[in-house]
Amino acid sequence: MKKAASFLVVVAVMGLASFLASAYDPSPLQDFCVAIDEPKNAVFVNGKFCKNPNLTVDVDFFYHGLNIPGNTNNLVGSNVNLVNVDMLRGLNTLGISIARIDYAPYGENPPHIHPRASEILSVLEGTLYVGFVTSNPDNRLFSKVLNKGDIFVFPFGLIHFQFNIGHTPAVAIAALTSQNPGVITIANATFGSNPPINPDVLVKAFQLDLKEVERLQAIF
Repeated sequence: MKKAASFLVVVAVMGLASFLASAYDPSPLQDFCVAIDEPKNAVFVNGKFCKNPNLTVDVDFFYHGLNIPGNTNNLVGSNVNLVNVDMLRGLNTLGISIARIDYAPYGENPPHIHPRASEILSVLEGTLYVGFVTSNPDNRLFSKVLNKGDIFVFPFGLIHFQFNIGHTPAVAIAALTSQNPGVITIANATFGSNPPINPDVLVKAFQLDLKEVERLQAIF
């Protein structure tokens, strides 16, 4: 009887430990979600409100268009067509999204991060030089030249990029581990913020002269 009681105590403690180990706050699905005491003034939840299942239809889980090439006639020579929860409502709560990325010859998807996702990239056409950089203090670069059929993984929240080193257009498909992964393009965020970052901050951070910082802020 005593052994049975001891066994039950052990099981109860293990169960409690398991519960505590698996309990955690949900990851944010937007940049911020400020708490509010009055529900009637609330306009967002962490994610999207759920549709009544009885009103759900097949098109809620369907998207058409990833076969269409994106317009790469821009400064970086690439186009990202991201299918997230805003484009495909059935993705809500599933923790996934997908993107088609088109690259002009020598075009790039410039250094950026996804604040809420890891990414796996598969090359459909062309040759890409891709890579990511680890966090401080190592800042180690992991890079690879990918050809058709090759796959590369970009870990959660790390700066990464893709560059088309071929003479012809390239296409890739990326899967991401969030319904709303977000994207922060390093150059755009740094030199194109609204309102602008004080140029003195960027002069010090990048060891550039003031005129060069102001030139970059004018571009972005």
